Amino acid sequence: MKKITDEVLNCNKCELWLYRKNPVTGQGSLNAPIVFIGEAPGRNEDINGLPFVGSAGRILDELLKENGISRKEVYITNIVKCRPPRNRAPKTSEVKSCSHFLERQLRIIQPKIVVTLGRHSTAHILSEAGVEDDNISSVHGRKFTTELFGMKFTLIPVFHPAAALYNPKYKTALEKDFQIIKNEIEKL
Repeated sequence: MKKITDEVLNCNKCELWLYRKNPVTGQGSLNAPIVFIGEAPGRNEDINGLPFVGSAGRILDELLKENGISRKEVYITNIVKCRPPRNRAPKTSEVKSCSHFLERQLRIIQPKIVVTLGRHSTAHILSEAGVEDDNISSVHGRKFTTELFGMKFTLIPVFHPAAALYNPKYKTALEKDFQIIKNEIEKL
């Protein structure tokens, strides 16, 4: 993982490196049974070099705590490791430039459960897994037994925690989806 971090620090395969303060490779246990994947770092993440440390991170922390899941026992990362300007969604070319880092991270960790946070990470991972339906509104909270990068795991897409900042109905959906995650963890 250190090698991946070093490579990300020196990466200039897309223009995002020009705008970043700090790349955000990931944080957590390398023995984690569960990996959470967001789309890209935001402003606070770019400043701190850590994933999900802003407002959305506080919601994620709350959801983890409510379900008896320690942040230290999971791994949290993003598809894209550098913040896109003005918090725009990552471009397809940026995702392609960065996705090999995520693949390598998953190969190192070998998670049993992967949770995609939001529509962009969900669309990318479901596409890589060959699943046609990637609309977050229709797939959130569903469990997919999938094989990706030569690994089998349960994939659970959920809304991005930031969505709950703007609409309380997403907070309710996230709470229900995290119950599903908790139930899957208890099966391990």
